[in-house]
Amino acid sequence: MSAAAPASAWRAQLRLQFRSDGRKTVLAERASEGPLVVQKPLYPEGEEVCHAIVVHPPGGIAGADELSLEAKIEGHALLTTPGATKWYRSAGPWARQKLAFEVAGTLEWLPRETIVFDGALAELESEVRLAAGACYIGWEIVCLGRTGSGERFSRGTLRIHTRVLQGEKLLWTERGEIQGGGALMRSPLGLGGKTVFGSLLAAAPRFEASLVSRCRESAATTVLPGLLVARYLGDSTEEAFQQFRALWSRLRPALAGRDAVEPRIWST
Repeated sequence: MSAAAPASAWRAQLRLQFRSDGRKTVLAERASEGPLVVQKPLYPEGEEVCHAIVVHPPGGIAGADELSLEAKIEGHALLTTPGATKWYRSAGPWARQKLAFEVAGTLEWLPRETIVFDGALAELESEVRLAAGACYIGWEIVCLGRTGSGERFSRGTLRIHTRVLQGEKLLWTERGEIQGGGALMRSPLGLGGKTVFGSLLAAAPRFEASLVSRCRESAATTVLPGLLVARYLGDSTEEAFQQFRALWSRLRPALAGRDAVEPRIWST
């Protein structure tokens, strides 16, 4: 039985809806409960693409915290975060984050890295539902332990569950559990002693062979019907971020028909 949730636990939910108003994508609806908000919509590349920054003011996620982000997309939206998401050590309760995206246009989910502290009990769940002809590019970069200060993920548990669907057709499902200090972290069939891993998923009606070849020049890439999957495994969140940025800069023009204009927050 899990420990009781502390009275100080955060319950936060953010619901967003982006709509296409002629040639402009607008943030038509937003509803927030608890400490999860979105900043003012930005248009650094013109009115067709709406950039928005999702902010969790506490700065970290502790045991028993529950965060939920729901977004419905018509038009073209790009969502990112201002910095790393930190999952703190837990005395017993699990912390959870759930992402639920419904995409009828184009969505880019490009957050900064997730850092899982030693002793954390973290569960990350993501579900992307695509309408016919929709486009999605999203990534997740995970660092196990605060490696910059010499900390290792020697205890605790990380669970990840990701699903991508087009209508009722399942394009991708992945479920994993990493035990701190466990065999999967050391095994060559798992993380092989590396501390940072990441996945980039891109969903589109089709992928040109030349595009796939260019992606494979810089990352381990697999193509399935309607979905491209790229992986990173190493010891540097910055290296992972740069690798995925490079992939995104190739994928975006081909899938969304637009040059790769980076969110301004990446330069601050």
